[in-house]
Formats: sequence, structure tokens, C-alpha cells
Amino acid sequence: MRFSLFKTPQPKKYNYKPRYYDPKKEEWERRKAELGYDSSLSKEEKLRLQMSRWKKGESDGGNSSARILTYIVYGIMIAGSIYVVLFTNLVENFLALFGVIAK
Repeated sequence: MRFSLFKTPQPKKYNYKPRYYDPKKEEWERRKAELGYDSSLSKEEKLRLQMSRWKKGESDGGNSSARILTYIVYGIMIAGSIYVVLFTNLVENFLALFGVIAK
């Protein structure tokens, strides 16, 4: 960018093309694309629709089993760590090893 003392910079131009918006048609096309029927949405609009469903937390049903499995694994890990801390002397032995407590 050149610096000029007496010239003021021109405002940046942009290319704005207004289009006709029909909310009923947009909703109809979105619903058709959601259900998997042939719609007139472009690839970018279809991708945006999928991404908006990700944001809302909706899934196709295939991820629900993976989510349940993840929760089960987390539950087992939490229960195991609670067992180790409360019902074994592993933590005391570990602290005695580093000299934090006297055994």
C-alpha cells in the first residue's frame, strides 16, 4: 500500500447481487434435501445444511451407538479410578515412594 499525503483512499467496492427470496420454497428445498430427495440445492448449500445439523446435535443414527460406547468407556474409567483411590493402597505406596508421606 502506497502512502500519499494529499490523496484520500477510495472506499473498497464489493459486488452485491440481490436475489429473490421465497421462504416457503427455501424451506421446501431444505426439507427435500434433508429427506434425501432430489432438490435444486447446490453442493455448498447441501453441505451447509449437513453442518447445521451437526451444530444442532442431530445425528443420522449411526453415531448414537458410538456415543453410547464412549459413555460406557468413560464410566468404566471413572469407576476404576474411584476404586483405585478409595479401596486400594496404591496411592499411599506411590506417595511413600516419592517421600511425600512416611510409611
